[in-house]
Amino acid sequence: MTAPGGTTAASGRPVPDGLVFYLGAHQPHWLWRAGFPLFVSHRQLVRRRGLRHATCRWALDSGGFTELSLHGRWVTPAAEYAAAVAGYIERVGGLDFAAPQDWMCEPLITARTGLSVREHQDRTVASYLELRALAPQLPFVPVVQGWHLADYLACAELYRQAGVDLAAMPLTGLGSVCRRQGTGEITRIVSALAARGLRLHGFGVKTSGLRLFGHLLASADSMAWSYSARRGPALAGCTGHRNCANCLAYATRWRGRMLARHAARGCQASLFDPAGPPAAGGWAA
Repeated sequence: MTAPGGTTAASGRPVPDGLVFYLGAHQPHWLWRAGFPLFVSHRQLVRRRGLRHATCRWALDSGGFTELSLHGRWVTPAAEYAAAVAGYIERVGGLDFAAPQDWMCEPLITARTGLSVREHQDRTVASYLELRALAPQLPFVPVVQGWHLADYLACAELYRQAGVDLAAMPLTGLGSVCRRQGTGEITRIVSALAARGLRLHGFGVKTSGLRLFGHLLASADSMAWSYSARRGPALAGCTGHRNCANCLAYATRWRGRMLARHAARGCQASLFDPAGPPAAGGWAA
């Protein structure tokens, strides 16, 4: 099956060509209010007692940056995480893909764990393989991690050695890019991986990143709207909050403006807005 941005989503449902943009959401209950794709953290969703069917497509963040920042290691067992993802598919539906329990390679995180970039890469590949072995029917995607271009190419090689052909995968996550998207090196990294046939999802892509390399991505997610909202007053008509850092109305307007700018540069965006969520389906590894 091909990835978002190809011809078939993880659920088996046809999708149009172009960048699929998932709006990052602090609030899991937006899954029952939004009409466009969302990116939701497992750390937030697992705390929700009442789950119901989503009104939109969505993708799941494993919450790795927070978990490694807090603990210097993964404390959530793989089997527990896989069981949670299975529960989301059954009770919420509409899930396009789920991130594995990967290990980011930003210097802040490697300093926290005390491990090398190579060890983080080994553990990232091992997480994907373990989750796929535990639950091959679930839509976990591999993630390439690194810091410099050579690191990402080495991580792709680790997958090849493990028997995973990333170019044949529906989608491959690109990690550790969130905090340095204005750099030329990130564009070179994305270009090099895309040239190898990888259909990439950019985690935490900001507007500067979309401008530079959005045309090379199959999909992306971003929480940049919340940072922007936190810096200003609430929208006219918004009540109950001083700013709109957790406001769906603000997020919806920000998303519309951002995608309009993206489209104006000649890049098509596949928004899934009118179609609603797909039925839960299988995943071809």
